Amino acid sequence: MDSSPTSPKYKRILLKLSGEALAGPKGYGIDAGTLDVIAKECKAVHDLGVELAIVIGGGNVFRGVAGASAGMDRASADYMGMLATIMNSLAVQDALEKMGVQTRVQSAIAMQQIAEPYIRRKAIRHLEKGRVVIFAAGTGNPYFTTDTTAALRANEINAEIVLKATKVDGVYDADPRKVPTAKKFERLTHHDALSRRLEVMDSTALSLCMDNRLPIIVFDLGATGNVLRILRGEHVGTLVTAEI
Repeated sequence: MDSSPTSPKYKRILLKLSGEALAGPKGYGIDAGTLDVIAKECKAVHDLGVELAIVIGGGNVFRGVAGASAGMDRASADYMGMLATIMNSLAVQDALEKMGVQTRVQSAIAMQQIAEPYIRRKAIRHLEKGRVVIFAAGTGNPYFTTDTTAALRANEINAEIVLKATKVDGVYDADPRKVPTAKKFERLTHHDALSRRLEVMDSTALSLCMDNRLPIIVFDLGATGNVLRILRGEHVGTLVTAEI
């Protein structure tokens, strides 16, 4: 792709959002104001001509691991979590389409009345036509997180990078909200992140990115314009790559 200052650094990206990102200050459910801000960020990316795919978690509605820890069967709890991601995906689709951005939701669990089934070649064709594609219902299997879904789908659609939006401005050696002296990493290798058990993604997702040399940027979604800064080639958050 043209590397001129006006040209985005990446042509096709996958944006990973947590379910909590949609909850806003309430911490649960879907906050209309927060949803609107996220949709505007996604629209700005789309308007640059960047092909955008999105994976959204479901933790603002139901988290499978939490359900299992409360005594539910893990597989049943995870399926409930997958249904929560469908709700979030439809909310983001609605917000984007109100802004004039054509969007398709593809679900790993058959749900024909509200979403397309996940078909890799069809997803790529949607992206090529300038539509935003939202991958819902995780991988369709219990015991896998939406982090793993993001890594899997990004590799399947040949995305150039995974942008993981979080509540902090990168990867630290400890939780900066609890440890004021925590050190932020500007760059890391996948291997270092895995061996040091840093909270980049879960180990399955991180291993998948490492095996396929897929870079990850962990950044703060709360800072408006961060995704655009990344696309302009500015250093934002923490870059996780195969080599430093």
